[in-house]
Amino acid sequence: MSRFVGRAAGAYLRFVRRTTRFATDPAEPYSKIEGKLPIIGACWHGQHFLVPLMRREGHDFAVLVSRSADGAINAAAVEAMGLKVVRGSGGRDRLKAAKKGGVAGFLGMLDALEHGLSVAQTADVPRGTPRRCGEGVVKLAQHSGRPIVPLGVATKWRIDLGSWDRARIPLPFGRGGFALGDPIFVPAKATPEELEALRLSAEEGLNQVLAKAEELAGIPHA
Repeated sequence: MSRFVGRAAGAYLRFVRRTTRFATDPAEPYSKIEGKLPIIGACWHGQHFLVPLMRREGHDFAVLVSRSADGAINAAAVEAMGLKVVRGSGGRDRLKAAKKGGVAGFLGMLDALEHGLSVAQTADVPRGTPRRCGEGVVKLAQHSGRPIVPLGVATKWRIDLGSWDRARIPLPFGRGGFALGDPIFVPAKATPEELEALRLSAEEGLNQVLAKAEELAGIPHA
């Protein structure tokens, strides 16, 4: 059943992508990352439904998906969009994260990057403080040598679920916005202070690209 629901969700998201008029920033999004592939594409929880569909044709991604029950549906949806799935999860509690497959997920993402495959993941801690970048994406960049690229995507027509992650279900036949931030490289020998500064930089970048995507989509701000 999860696989069927996931495939249906993937088909629906492809339909939304085809029927939505997207504006992008920059006008040629891949100009930001030309010569920097593979990348670590990062977005906020709740913004992840359409991000995998904004890639350029021929640019494959591996997507980190949790091992939860909901994750099984998400994994099937990602596969239906023609992407590779890496199962794992993170969190503030290291023991719980390990039980959820956090280590396996991290190693799977590292392996994908080492083989030249870009990866995508949500940057905030699951069930944590929304819009707060966790350490995981920064550590992945540190160990892989690949840059974090903040990604923001939004559609004007949508359903706001009111969940902890501010998730939105995109609706078709409207305007959309897609924005990429500047690549953020993390030195292999970065000090704890440098890692924290880069985490904050990634957090700021994620907020900026989401705001830009919403502006391009025509979503009014209070």
